[in-house]
Amino acid sequence: MRTIDWVDGAIELVDQTKLPDELVTLRITDVDTLIGAIRRLSVRGAPALGVAGALGVVLAAGDAAQIARLRAARPTAVNLAWAVDQVAALPPEKALKAALRIRDEDIAACHAMGARGADLLEGDRLRVMTVCNTGGLAAVERGTALGVIQTLHERGRLGEVLALETRPLLQGARLTTWELARMGAPHRLVTDSAGPYLLARGGIDAVLIGADRIAANGDVANKIGSYALALGAERAGVPFIVVAPESTIDEGTPSGEQIAIEDRGSEEVTTIQGVRLAPKGTEAVNPAFDVTPHDLVTAIVTERRVIRP
Repeated sequence: MRTIDWVDGAIELVDQTKLPDELVTLRITDVDTLIGAIRRLSVRGAPALGVAGALGVVLAAGDAAQIARLRAARPTAVNLAWAVDQVAALPPEKALKAALRIRDEDIAACHAMGARGADLLEGDRLRVMTVCNTGGLAAVERGTALGVIQTLHERGRLGEVLALETRPLLQGARLTTWELARMGAPHRLVTDSAGPYLLARGGIDAVLIGADRIAANGDVANKIGSYALALGAERAGVPFIVVAPESTIDEGTPSGEQIAIEDRGSEEVTTIQGVRLAPKGTEAVNPAFDVTPHDLVTAIVTERRVIRP
């Protein structure tokens, strides 16, 4: 299954807001609809957003205003802007070929990251912890951190995955467990706040996360909750490994202090799928991402190399 692709003149993508209850494919033929899908997280994950941005430029057909709006649809994930810029720099008649190249390169990168990350980890029956969703749903196929986990499972080296639920939108509970079940990998769901404590208890071999932007100094912006896991992993002596394509490394951002962190508003925190949790009128602070300083990162695995910040 591909999360996103170009089919007969349109973008087709899995609507991740419908999972795990329904597997629904959206067919998108205009930029406004694509921007809406990006903002409501029908398509999400840094690599998938990059492919969406590249294909969205094809739909824009040279319209600079639409391209600018698409580029700014989500500010933290660098892959979106990177891919839009790559394709928009070309004449419209060359845009589709370039966008499909970005798609194909992402697929190849995910396979390479999976193998490189699995090679990095030692031992068998490994118990790993992860946050958010970093599988095929966050890319085109296989994914980043979950791609490493899938490779470990295929090699018979995976013991168990502890997947954090990932509040407030529950990407871990809704999406990661769905993908793990489909691949037949043993797993259990964990509340976000329990992650650091479980690391302290021992028996976890590695924390594997993805990234939405990696600064030039190795600071990593990823889904909120990643920093707490990094602190817990550091204290417990557990490797904290970031898996992301080279396109997620932003040499133009010196450190994590310069990364814009998206705040997605109160509604996502005070409700879950339309069910109100807090009293009406309650305001919330809702950063979608946090930044893990590079000194807490054991290794960054890309399709080309292993970086040790």
